[in-house]
Amino acid sequence: MKIHNGVNMEMKKFSSLFLVLILSIPLLGACSDEEHEDHEGSHQASNGDLRQRTESAEVVPTFLDDKSEDMQNIYRAAAMHQELLENIPCYCGCGESANHKSNYDCFIHENKKDDSLVWDDHATRCKACLDIAVKSMLEYKDGKSIKEIRTMIDEQYKDGFGEPTPTPEL
Repeated sequence: MKIHNGVNMEMKKFSSLFLVLILSIPLLGACSDEEHEDHEGSHQASNGDLRQRTESAEVVPTFLDDKSEDMQNIYRAAAMHQELLENIPCYCGCGESANHKSNYDCFIHENKKDDSLVWDDHATRCKACLDIAVKSMLEYKDGKSIKEIRTMIDEQYKDGFGEPTPTPEL
């Protein structure tokens, strides 16, 4: 039995392990990340992102209320460019930290069958997410193909940024 500064080291390891195990057990009656919604249709994802459901892409989530008009417009535009942004990777590291698959996921968590959307506030805190979406949408508006835009984004963000999301190749 090792004793360090009057503390049984094995007991300290056990206490730490016990604390980790207790904190990892869900509380009885708790909802999973995907199930829990408050009265406004918002919930906190396990990665810390706030998600909110609205009836359509025309209705932006309330988490954008205190954001700039520019950011609100970027979110609206992202919702209207699903095909484009689902083919563009994000380079902020959110593929690993938030399980995102593309730049679209930084704005929209899910498109529901009833045309409602579950928005994600991830991009409100991430300049890379916003920049990639804006550049992609502007290039698309100027007539570039999704493949050309993808190549441009991959080239521009290949050094000095996080791992790209696992967006399938075109």
